[in-house]
Amino acid sequence: MGVTCVCQVPVTEGKSVQQTVDMLHKKLEQLGAVKQGNFWVDCETYHTTGNTTGQPSKLLYVMHNSETPLSCMALFEGGPYLTADTNFDVLMVKLKSHFQNAKAHKVESRGARYRYCDFLVKVGTITMSSSARGISVEVEYCACVIPGDCSNLIKEFMQSFLGSNAPELPITKPDGQLYTPVDCMDTMIQYLELFNKVRKQQVLPGSGVR
Repeated sequence: MGVTCVCQVPVTEGKSVQQTVDMLHKKLEQLGAVKQGNFWVDCETYHTTGNTTGQPSKLLYVMHNSETPLSCMALFEGGPYLTADTNFDVLMVKLKSHFQNAKAHKVESRGARYRYCDFLVKVGTITMSSSARGISVEVEYCACVIPGDCSNLIKEFMQSFLGSNAPELPITKPDGQLYTPVDCMDTMIQYLELFNKVRKQQVLPGSGVR
């Protein structure tokens, strides 16, 4: 795994979520990208219970990524973050007296996975409560782990198929810092920021997922 940028792509005016996703697939295929299966990323929210300190309770986000199927990422609101194996999900069930699962807040992104030279591109439909809430695009440049060395290249590539919807500043990690390719935590933090943004948005008309 290399440097990754995750962003939200607006639905094209007059088109549905699926039609916009299909248009992005077509643009990638015209560039020469080859589909390599599917991907998914999900996020469940937990509220702390039994808080007697008087301090506001923190949220805990438990996330999974198909790129690391044997791992589970736990991210406390504002940190810290940890990576564990999938038995962490079982642990959360046993800790239900301390953490309450907010099932209505589960968000996931699923879609197609493309390879183009050293780039890995994932176009996903973001869903919450069986309703499509938006479109995510993840672009990974697999040949580098230093954001400052490849951010302009990633931006240029994203502009080639996203046009004006490409993010202005795709890489937010300070220059010179390495990404953590082993546990993909940097990528998951970007997905969490996107999912939290999507939770606050209105449901798109006609967005029921069949």
